[in-house]
Amino acid sequence: MKKRPTCYALMVCLLISFSAIAEPPYVQRENIVFAEVHGTGLLLDVFTPTDTDATLPGHGLAIVDVASGAFYSDRGKINDHKKAQMYDIYCGRGYTVFAIRPGSITKYTGGEMNDHVKMGIRWVKGHAEEYGVDPDRLGITGASAGGYLATYAAVTAEGPTGKGDYGAFDTTVAAAAVFFPPTDFTLVDWSEGPLRRLAPFFFYDGFDGKTAEEIAEKSKALSPTKQINDKTPPFLFIHGDADERVKLEQSELMVKALMDAGHEATLIVKAGGGHPWPTIYEEVAVMCDWFDKQLAK
Repeated sequence: MKKRPTCYALMVCLLISFSAIAEPPYVQRENIVFAEVHGTGLLLDVFTPTDTDATLPGHGLAIVDVASGAFYSDRGKINDHKKAQMYDIYCGRGYTVFAIRPGSITKYTGGEMNDHVKMGIRWVKGHAEEYGVDPDRLGITGASAGGYLATYAAVTAEGPTGKGDYGAFDTTVAAAAVFFPPTDFTLVDWSEGPLRRLAPFFFYDGFDGKTAEEIAEKSKALSPTKQINDKTPPFLFIHGDADERVKLEQSELMVKALMDAGHEATLIVKAGGGHPWPTIYEEVAVMCDWFDKQLAK
C-alpha cells in the first residue's frame, strides 16, 4: 500500500513528460475560407510556429502545402501530411504553413482545381502581413496530385487580375518542391481502361462524346511539362524509383522540360521508394533543407 502513491506519482510524471514531448511545434487553425466558388467555400488550415526565434531559417517565411491525393482534398489529406511530419518539420524551423484544399474531382475539373490553388496563393499574399510572412519569398509544395497542382501553379504563374478581394496580388512563388507528381498527361490514353475514372479531371461530363483530338488538346493544356513560362521558380522533385502509381519518368520529364527552358531543377531519386514510402519524413526534412537555402535572403 505504501508503494501506490510512489507508483502513481511516477505515472503522472511520465504522462506529463510524454505530453511535453508530443506537443507539436505549431498552432493549427482549421477550415479558413480562402475563396468562394459556385456558392461553396474553399478551405485551408494554417499551421503557425510556436517558436518565434528570429534565427530560425523559416522565420518570417511561408510554405503553401497543396493537400490533395488522387485529386481528392478531404481533411484526411492534411492528416496524411501530419503523419509524414511535414508540419512538425517546417514549423519546427519557423515556417508558417498554409495547407490549401483545392477541391475534389467529384465536383471540380483539373482546370478549376488549378485556379483554386492560385486563389489560395493570392489569399496567402493578401494575409502575409497578418501572419508576419514575406509574400515575395513564398514556397509551394505537395505530393502526388497535390504535387501536380503545386507544379502546375508554379509554372503558370499569373500577374494581378485587379478583380475580387485579392486581385491585387500575383501568384508567383519563389521556390517549388514536390513529391512524385504526374506532369505529362499526353503520354497516356485516359479514355480507356481503369484510368477512365479520372475523366472528370479533364471534362465535367467525362470523355463521352469527346473526340481524340479534344482529349489530346485538354491533356496537353493540363500538363505542366507543356505549360512552362518565364516566371518559373527553382524546382526540386523527390520521386521513388519503385513508384507504380506515378512513374519516375514523370518527374524526369518535368526536370528535362524545365532545364531545356533555362530553369533550375533538381531531381532526387529515392531508391526503392513507392508512393509514398514509410520513411518519407526523412525526405521531407531534405526538402525543408532545400527551401531553407532557396528562400534565404
